[in-house]
Amino acid sequence: MSTVEAQMPGVFYRRPSPEADPYIEPGSVVRPGQTIGLIEVMKTFNEIKAERDCRVSKILLDDGDEVDIGQTMFEVDDV
Repeated sequence: MSTVEAQMPGVFYRRPSPEADPYIEPGSVVRPGQTIGLIEVMKTFNEIKAERDCRVSKILLDDGDEVDIGQTMFEVDDV
């Protein structure tokens, strides 16, 4: 198991808009470059992208949670 940490402080979102489905769910397999969440900083939405192939085992934040640099957002396993 490994983790995905926040690269910037802000507000975390699991989906592109309130009525949209989340980018990923626990158990999702993601590919490099795939968007897995957003961090809002000063009204700018920054995509969080997967850096490698992996399976998301746990999402540690909910929509609207504050996040700090280096805070763990996801637990992932190699596929």
